[in-house]
Amino acid sequence: MRRRLAVAALGAALFSWAAAGRVREARAQAARVVTPSVSFRDVAGRSTFSYTSNNDFRERKYFPQPMCGGIALIDYDGDGKLDIFLTYGARLPELTRPDSSYWSCLLRGRGDGSFEDATERAGMAGKNLDFSFGVAAADSDNDGDSDLFVANAGPNALYRNNGDGTFTDASKGSGLDQKPKDLLSVCAAFLDYDNDGLLDLVVTHYTYWSPATDRRCTTPDGEIYCFPGSYKSVPMSLYRNLGGGRFEDVSVKSGFAAVAGKGMGIGVADFDGNGFPDVFVANDTEPNFLFLNRGDGSFEEKSWSWGSAYDEQGAVVSGMGADARDYDDDGWPDVFYNNLQSQIWALFHNEAGAHFRYASPRSGIARLSRHFSGWSTQFVDYDNDGWKDLYSANGDVDYIGPNSAQQDTMFHNLDGQQFVDVSQGLGPDFTPKGYQRGSAVGDLIGDGFPDLVVTALNNVLASC
Repeated sequence: MRRRLAVAALGAALFSWAAAGRVREARAQAARVVTPSVSFRDVAGRSTFSYTSNNDFRERKYFPQPMCGGIALIDYDGDGKLDIFLTYGARLPELTRPDSSYWSCLLRGRGDGSFEDATERAGMAGKNLDFSFGVAAADSDNDGDSDLFVANAGPNALYRNNGDGTFTDASKGSGLDQKPKDLLSVCAAFLDYDNDGLLDLVVTHYTYWSPATDRRCTTPDGEIYCFPGSYKSVPMSLYRNLGGGRFEDVSVKSGFAAVAGKGMGIGVADFDGNGFPDVFVANDTEPNFLFLNRGDGSFEEKSWSWGSAYDEQGAVVSGMGADARDYDDDGWPDVFYNNLQSQIWALFHNEAGAHFRYASPRSGIARLSRHFSGWSTQFVDYDNDGWKDLYSANGDVDYIGPNSAQQDTMFHNLDGQQFVDVSQGLGPDFTPKGYQRGSAVGDLIGDGFPDLVVTALNNVLASC
């Protein structure tokens, strides 16, 4: 966007000249062609599995359908090779999984980019009979192996890793199964918020929803998914790990329940440097949350004073995926979240643990992101050059319009200040258009470079 400045004094004129020079320099740097030193290949064809991101789309549009397809990378059997767990949708409106085409899926990694379906062998076949969204993996019981938490439209689920290559549904009696039946949970992250050595859990919720209360919305072009404002906002949840597979809901006394939103992505980091993890939540069409950990078991929601509730224009956007990392290596974790096309993805720079500065325009993110609808996102140094780049899984909410099916994007971090889009240079397998949703990053073949696992609605797994 061009800005015309009227200057009336020599000092102002000199400042304007210098600022213009910096803008020209930044634009020239951002326009510099970057040829990626690596490429991505789709290796899904090396494996035999039946998973697709089945959201049961059959003309009738139900509110949760666009959010299907969560991913966790986990070495569930302790063989040193990353495995993949993928969540599924369900049959609508029944919210059932009548056959294996609706099962969540566990793929055992062979270490060479190929996988074998271990869903039945691991005891996961037919489990989690609900419409599923995000998944979090961590050692929640300190027994040395990673467990799984799955966020659902109905009751959430905790799967305990038995250490022998199998899982047990440990939801009942865990304290994680007590949420209202129609509270729709989207995303989750493990964190030790009280530094007691046990991993606690934060869960984002979107609204109260059931097939019976689902709304139908239409336009002259046909039926569409309803605007989020049609649904009630709700608070987020925080669960304290008591040990022994039991959790206590501390949402009220911690301060999490004091505010309501439509929670999507989560970023966890110590933003203010007090030694305790804080929580950023990207909200869809609501102000974002920044829960700062006081260190006494309570949090204070500080998104307004820290400048992360809104974008630079003071507007709310459709916040989707989020991540928190130090992208410019200044020692302070920053925040990124993506949103829908015609909006601007948000990069917030941490100003020495005091507040955030909206960095999307000056970093190039504003210019690069406007035409994309992003979902899950990751800071990832894809080329191992020492700078954290930005990956986004893209695709619009609806199947309407010329730019609804989209390619994924990789924004290359030049120097901790500017990003450029290198997506086209990462190989033809990186840029097919679709409705990508979930993503996860890890070294699947042990070559020292990060790989991507991506889901797309009603499509097979893409593993690059």
